[in-house]
Amino acid sequence: MEIGLLDKKYKVLIVRKQNKNTYLRVKPDFTVLVTTGPFTTEKEVLKLLEKNKDFLIRTIKKRERQSLINDNFYYLGNKYDIIIFKQSNNVEIDGNKIYVSSMKELDKWYQSEMKEIFNKQLIYNYERFTENIKLPKLRIRKMKTRWGVCNITNEIITLNSELLKYDLSVINYVIIHELAHLIYPNHSAMFWDVVSKYCPNYKKIRKFMRE
Repeated sequence: MEIGLLDKKYKVLIVRKQNKNTYLRVKPDFTVLVTTGPFTTEKEVLKLLEKNKDFLIRTIKKRERQSLINDNFYYLGNKYDIIIFKQSNNVEIDGNKIYVSSMKELDKWYQSEMKEIFNKQLIYNYERFTENIKLPKLRIRKMKTRWGVCNITNEIITLNSELLKYDLSVINYVIIHELAHLIYPNHSAMFWDVVSKYCPNYKKIRKFMRE
């Protein structure tokens, strides 16, 4: 289904839920999203769209005032275009675009995601270890030459903040690598046996990281 607005055709997506009311929204890709009840007919949807044309036009114009900042933003292995959209209150990811009200808000969101994801993956991988080690403290900072550091004496693992740009498999490998140092503080064959136990494809990931 489509609707004509501002001399253009816009796709209409109808999502039926157990709703008593019908809600209209224009998605970042300009699709008109209609969330309605299970028995609402397409004819009723068309009437509602026609009745709310002014609202849809205003919303579309706001979307068109958004500005593309750059196309070099990476998050968990995916590349996104950053789009400043003043009417957005939250960070919203839609396809290969990330919508934010400002770069400051994006940075706050990114730092929050970093802490949450790194902590979550540290605990997840630590709980997989059958060896007797203590849960280390986590620190995060930007490092130029290392992805992770393990302070064995103080039981602290430091992760490079740049890791958030990469897939979870890469983040998990670095965490496993540093946890294994709490057992073997070297790169002996026994150390790599532990790494391989929890990350069987570590050689492939190491090769990717070198490249």
